[in-house]
Amino acid sequence: MPTEPEQTTVPEPVSLDAADRVLPSHSSPLAAGATRPFGGPIGEHAALGRHWFWSPLRVALLLAVVGLTLSWFGKAACIQQYSAEDGSLELDWRSGRPYVAMCYSDVVPLYSAERLNDPETFPYKTSWVENEDTADEQVRYMEYPVLSGLFQWVNAKLTNAWLAGADGGFLPGAIPVAIYFNLSALWLAIAWLATVWAVARTARRRPWDAVLVAVSPLMLVHAFTNFDTLATAFAACGVLAWARRKPLLAGVLIGLGAAVKLYPLFLLGPLLILCIRAGKMRAWTTAALAAAGSWLAVNLPIALAYPVGWREFFRLNGERGMDPDSLYNVISHFTGWTGFDGILKPGESPVWLNTVTAVLFLGCCAGIAYLGLNSAIRPRFAQLGFLVVAAFLLTNKVWSPQYSLWLVPLAVLALPRWRLLLGWMVLDALVWAPRMFFYLGEDNRGLPEGWFLGTVVVRDLAVVALCVLVIRDIRRPASDPVRAAGDDDPSGGVLDRARDVVVYRGGVFSRRSPVVGARARAGRAR
Repeated sequence: MPTEPEQTTVPEPVSLDAADRVLPSHSSPLAAGATRPFGGPIGEHAALGRHWFWSPLRVALLLAVVGLTLSWFGKAACIQQYSAEDGSLELDWRSGRPYVAMCYSDVVPLYSAERLNDPETFPYKTSWVENEDTADEQVRYMEYPVLSGLFQWVNAKLTNAWLAGADGGFLPGAIPVAIYFNLSALWLAIAWLATVWAVARTARRRPWDAVLVAVSPLMLVHAFTNFDTLATAFAACGVLAWARRKPLLAGVLIGLGAAVKLYPLFLLGPLLILCIRAGKMRAWTTAALAAAGSWLAVNLPIALAYPVGWREFFRLNGERGMDPDSLYNVISHFTGWTGFDGILKPGESPVWLNTVTAVLFLGCCAGIAYLGLNSAIRPRFAQLGFLVVAAFLLTNKVWSPQYSLWLVPLAVLALPRWRLLLGWMVLDALVWAPRMFFYLGEDNRGLPEGWFLGTVVVRDLAVVALCVLVIRDIRRPASDPVRAAGDDDPSGGVLDRARDVVVYRGGVFSRRSPVVGARARAGRAR
């Protein structure tokens, strides 16, 4: 027969006063060492929270602005121009500049590849033909999810307006793609600032942990590589809304994030498991329906008006082969095995590869669900969220380098250990260098593929190690820095300090009625 789950102690609410913040300079040797040029760790009798302006959040935002500025300079080499023989100004990508200078950004080539440089185009409506008059001829449309595609289109329109102002002598001029990149970078930078803000607010008593997001080496390399900071902003703000017990707003933000990149939608899975365990299904249902509603509100008009163009994103993802950064490519290269469907012709889907990735990811999700229902103390939302997103990246056939940004805010909330996280982020960011020189090609003194794939393996092992540490903290809550400081689940919202209603132990589900829970609390009070 099902047995009643053992009683667990729910932490009492902790003070959120400035004096009760968790100070990294006291708990992290790395942070303590970083404070030495500024006078060392904060003293025991320091008056915290008294400065009229400088708060942990404002310091983190300032550091993020500095980091984003450096990130822009890292990409600036790829928007340089030169005078062609006919006197026109052209983008200077000669001699493999994007790879030698390691400044490559998808934003630059997409301006022309997605036909955004044509003022008459509209994403999902406008089509073009690739490989015309060949056996590989194919009709193409905007290949990004709806909000990402509209974001690019709006920036193209702003570029046209800027060029008109430059022609009138009101604004400085440049080649259109350079203006387009800079306008896009402005909004992407604001999105990363929103990510930093959301993490600082979610962490509550650990606002200084947001510094790890603000100065992340992955941000320095990839903030402007693609449009992923938009997705991290929606996901992080969605987590913050859930933490503030606003499931409707959380669902809307998660749904909008999924309309930019798919991954924010994965956060609903961990929430489902945790809400089942805590008996908070009403809050989860509200968030899930809001996410579906906001996603449909963005996608449905485009899907109805331009169904073929809208399906392009899903079609390409289904037909796409394994990415150079994926573990499947590592296995194929080092073993010579071509079982992952080999070379595909246009219009063919790698059925076996798609099946393997789906089965592995679903298997990982099942294991994470078991962990969420079986652990002695209910895991924190950020912990399971990090595990799900990491599992998707590790098992997916595509791991574009900027996808690692998805993990940064979740990792900071799930595993706030400064030395470990900075070590992983530095390692992951450094993969960019061999990737660029691999794309340069061996004929141009680039790296052989094996060297690049070796760094991919090291990166994946680092992410696996972080997952192991998160699982250890779930199984042994005393080792969790957040719970060791007296918190329960700062990002949990209605789950924070809630009692378990359903758990899975000994091969059976055990259920405790709300009355039993109330009596148990009353007994402890007496």
